[in-house]
Amino acid sequence: MTELVLQALYSGVLAGGAYALVALGLALVFGTMRIINLAHGELVLLAAYIAYTVESRLGASPLAAIPAALLVVCAAAAAVHGVVSRIRVDREINSLIATFGIGVILTNAMLLIWSADVRSTSSHWLQEAVVAGPLFAMRGELLSFGASLVLMGALWWWLAKSWHGRAVRAVAGNRDAAQLMGVAPGRAELVAFVVAGMLAACAGVALYSVGVIQPALGAALTVKAFVITVLAGVGSIPGVLLGAVLLGVAEALTVTLASSALQELAGMGLFLLVLFVLPNGLLGARARRG
Repeated sequence: MTELVLQALYSGVLAGGAYALVALGLALVFGTMRIINLAHGELVLLAAYIAYTVESRLGASPLAAIPAALLVVCAAAAAVHGVVSRIRVDREINSLIATFGIGVILTNAMLLIWSADVRSTSSHWLQEAVVAGPLFAMRGELLSFGASLVLMGALWWWLAKSWHGRAVRAVAGNRDAAQLMGVAPGRAELVAFVVAGMLAACAGVALYSVGVIQPALGAALTVKAFVITVLAGVGSIPGVLLGAVLLGVAEALTVTLASSALQELAGMGLFLLVLFVLPNGLLGARARRG
């Protein structure tokens, strides 16, 4: 039983890294524009299908699809921004409706192009088990977790050190004040969407490398990303990782100790518990001020 629990914890931490990679883009846009991009999961899934196409048609590793996924998904993210930026009245609710509609369009487009069949990688190298004592994981899971840490560190550095990153933070903090200081809010928001598209592209390739995909998965990815963003607290990148790991561990322990049918319920239970105890999230604004 002890080994099972340790394996569940290990698997949950690795799954949390993958969840964090999915949630980073949504958290960035939500923190910048206070808009929930309900098409984010579909953008991640689009990158996963590009990885499948590269592997199945060219016989290459799914990782070789990253450049193509970046190009397509960033273009799609810029198009989503183009739609959302035109909304002037009741921006929050109307942007929800608009991005939900875009998500439905993307889901049906993927159905038409790739059908509803379940797809998974055939790369033996990515599926090969890596054993560390009593614990084991697929090589793809370890790579996904490592990529998540690297991209989170890169995003943190970009937001803190680069001019565009500081402009995004300024718009997120106070849009009017940022404009008075010479920052173009529309351009900063476009940059945030494109960077979110880059993160979604990497997340999609990682998703295909470690699991199975099918067109209906996009909505579930959006829900998980939103749950993690709220758990983290708006604007907290370390909180995204912490919330994602907690979610992954809770789901893994539920599957191991109870039933796989309760996996989603455990995640939502954790979500409600954190909201009840810490309304600002795990590392929300109040914690950062402290």
